[in-house]
Amino acid sequence: MRRLVLLIIVGMVAVLSLSAQHKTLREWGFPTGIFEPGKYNAITDAPGVTVGHVTCIEGDSIRTGVTAIVPHPGNIFHNKVPAAIYVGNGFGKLAGVTQVRELGNIETPIILTNTLSVAAGIEGVVRYTLMQPGNENVRSVNAVVGETNDGQLNSIQLMRVTPQMVIDAIQGAHSGPVEQGNVGAGTGTICFGFKGGIGTSSRVLPQTLGGYTIGVLVQTNYGGILEIDGVQVGQKLQKYDFINHVRKTENVDGSCMMVVITDAPLDARNLERVAKRAMMGMAKTGGIASNGSGDYVIALSVAPGNLINDKDKLLTTTVLANGEMSSIFAATIEATAEALWNSLFMADSMTGRNGKHVDALPVDRVLNMLRNR
Repeated sequence: MRRLVLLIIVGMVAVLSLSAQHKTLREWGFPTGIFEPGKYNAITDAPGVTVGHVTCIEGDSIRTGVTAIVPHPGNIFHNKVPAAIYVGNGFGKLAGVTQVRELGNIETPIILTNTLSVAAGIEGVVRYTLMQPGNENVRSVNAVVGETNDGQLNSIQLMRVTPQMVIDAIQGAHSGPVEQGNVGAGTGTICFGFKGGIGTSSRVLPQTLGGYTIGVLVQTNYGGILEIDGVQVGQKLQKYDFINHVRKTENVDGSCMMVVITDAPLDARNLERVAKRAMMGMAKTGGIASNGSGDYVIALSVAPGNLINDKDKLLTTTVLANGEMSSIFAATIEATAEALWNSLFMADSMTGRNGKHVDALPVDRVLNMLRNR
């Protein structure tokens, strides 16, 4: 236990340092899209949503961690959350997907980690769920655990993530500002050849469009040809996938996990439509959902009147009509793209396994590109 506590403290110190050194794209003076963000420009702007990280950095080869997204503060197993999952490209190991698709809800916190730690993620979620008062007789838990592969910077085969780290991430989840960059599940990830990580953003619709909040959190480990707010950054930096074929080498494959949470009253069918739009946000960044990339979107509605009490025999819900969805689609695209960009802006250079070094995005050069477009 003592060693675990030390790991968490180290992770927290690293996060505080990153927060002091880096700014999001918006904080640099480049707001994107037409809708305004929420107070924290984070997934936690959606009411009741909390996020927790455990960052695991040891020696010169362990660079990994866990991120937990908790949809609401109650007993999630007994008050399930309407949800949907969309698969942009299925080269991944997303646990729990079939039950979500079958029943249209989620009954646990959402866990993000590395590819070979999905099993630890499942065990941690199950143990956490069974610990909750009122769950003494629960015999089946559908843990939702997503991943990306941090094996370039992290000695992934050592499977350093433990179920207790998962529990700690859930129990440490908090509202307010969300730590971004080299933290939690984003500790060892790489995006567009630069250091990736955790990113988040939100949008609040005008009251004339319902006043709903849409929050997004991402774990970026994918490739393509980087674009930021319409500027061809990857090409200008001479760092993009297929460059060895078209000009002068970068690894095209990778993965991206995207979690979208809104307080708009949506059912699973329209949440899947929302999830599809998050992939359009990824496309705005230059992501291509390559053959070896696991690109998944998990979308949830935390509208309090629509939580699913598992003791109810009949469900009475209020859901938005199809004709009211377009502004939510647009806000999802905006928030997803900004969250993905934030994961790059908030990350720091890192050296890991076998001396592998990955530079952070050269922010000064990128800002000049944006100013002089």
